[in-house]
Amino acid sequence: MTADHGEPQSPLERAYFALGRAEAVLAAVLLVAMVVLIFSGGVARMLRHPINWTTDFATCFFAWAAFLAADIAWRNDALMNIDLLTARLPQGWRRGVEMFNHLIILTFLGFLVYAGVQLAWVSSARSFQGIPWISYSWITMSLPVGAALLALTTLVRMRRGSDSRETA
Repeated sequence: MTADHGEPQSPLERAYFALGRAEAVLAAVLLVAMVVLIFSGGVARMLRHPINWTTDFATCFFAWAAFLAADIAWRNDALMNIDLLTARLPQGWRRGVEMFNHLIILTFLGFLVYAGVQLAWVSSARSFQGIPWISYSWITMSLPVGAALLALTTLVRMRRGSDSRETA
């Protein structure tokens, strides 16, 4: 992004910006769909005509929305952090600790991508109870995809350097 965090300038920055907007729209759509499905499933059950697949789809939507929302929060620096000790460090040390933390995060996310792909492969034969024609891998793929998006955001944060909450 630009120095003032406005509109992106390079094609790569524009693509990353568009990806962030698409994530936000998709997460919002999934959240609304999840609420509608759970509500309609509850009403149908109350009317003694249960719709069993609503819970399965809501579970799938929740998994995807959770990982997308995590990346949105990481992108917008909206995750909780405790900087009691690092705030007292000199700028150079603070940057070093930040880079070390990002490397730990990248390592963990790399493991999640690897393990998530394996989990999705293993669960491909499993199906939902209420919708047996859909593979359970649609849920488990949210893990490696979400971890890959979080890793991309981590790399962007590392490239940008100090984040916006840091003061001089």
